[in-house]
Amino acid sequence: MFPADFDYERATSVDEAMDLLDDHADAEVEILAGGHSLVPAMKTEGRSPDVVVDLDVPALDAINALDDRTVVGALTTYADIADSRALRANAPLLAETAAEVGDLQIRNRGTIGGNLAEAHPGADPPAAVLASDATILLRHRDGKREVPATEFFRGDGETAVEYGELVTGVRVPHTGDAGVAYAKKTHPATGYAMVGAAAVVEVAEEAVSRARVAATGAVDRAVRLPSVEDALVGERLDSEAIDAAASEAHADIDSERLRSDPYASGEFRGELLETYVARALESAAERVAGNPPTA
Repeated sequence: MFPADFDYERATSVDEAMDLLDDHADAEVEILAGGHSLVPAMKTEGRSPDVVVDLDVPALDAINALDDRTVVGALTTYADIADSRALRANAPLLAETAAEVGDLQIRNRGTIGGNLAEAHPGADPPAAVLASDATILLRHRDGKREVPATEFFRGDGETAVEYGELVTGVRVPHTGDAGVAYAKKTHPATGYAMVGAAAVVEVAEEAVSRARVAATGAVDRAVRLPSVEDALVGERLDSEAIDAAASEAHADIDSERLRSDPYASGEFRGELLETYVARALESAAERVAGNPPTA
């Protein structure tokens, strides 16, 4: 199947992209980053924009490590994120999650900005940016805007991005000695997460001082799991505490919200949710500085 006719524009700078969005304000415009989501949707799902703006902006393909955070440009590929020494040293959850995206071809072409803007309910990076307390960076004609990851994802394909805005990057706080992990049940054909869980766990004096846990694939968007987080704080990070905390995942997600599709029922996803939250926490526990692996 071939896509419907559309006009093609190419932007080589953020300012040029802003100009093109202004020029086509009355048209349906899609932004082309890596293209691994948009192009198939145009070919097989009937997505038919009037204009496609292709981003070819070198400034957005960069990873910049600062004192306490790293900024990842929107056009940075999953492969570059996964291989980044700066991220693996300072914010490893995003790097390790990027390594789990799709297959090699997708990782070499797909971009973090495109993934976040697409907001697929089974995408991997949204869970990582949520658990990392990351901030999504946006640009519009009149300036810049920053949106916490917790406020960015609104639903299946829906985000806080407004018309005329462009995702330019994501700012990820450094996680220090925290234990981090991402675990997922992978759909064998699409590579998306049927259910995935990301965790960042900090321990002080042998007890959890802070925890951030997020899930993807279970409902129509990636979400934080505050009940799981609260259940961990103050507890020793052992198997008993992990199992008890993972069982709280259902307190944050109403069973009626669980996704059902041809690949898995909502009930099955609910069962996977607790399992993969526990797996992420177990892996994070093994990596907490000075904390032995859980039994």
